[in-house]
Amino acid sequence: QVQLVESGGGVVQPGGSLTLSCAASVSLFSIYVMAWYRQAPGKERELVARITWGDITNYADSVKGRFTISRDNAKNLVLLQMNSLKSEDTAIYYCYSAGDNWGQGTQVTVSS
Repeated sequence: QVQLVESGGGVVQPGGSLTLSCAASVSLFSIYVMAWYRQAPGKERELVARITWGDITNYADSVKGRFTISRDNAKNLVLLQMNSLKSEDTAIYYCYSAGDNWGQGTQVTVSS
């Protein structure tokens, strides 16, 4: 089982930026697909962004143009750069890797 450890969550003002980091316990070369999900209060968990080993990316319509997912294979990290944050982005964000591995979740709160 792959261990995923997240960091970077916090409280930001609307319009602000935040970068989430997910550290994997194995080489990212061995993980073809990684992704970020989020779950807002009272909502189901939803896919935010995904990235393949070949850097093919997909984004939810709600974050497209604002969020960027990337891999740092040398450091076994998957990053989620979040810009122009909105209150509706408030959620617990989870890192995911192929093979049904999940991180512990990190809270992102967008509030004034």
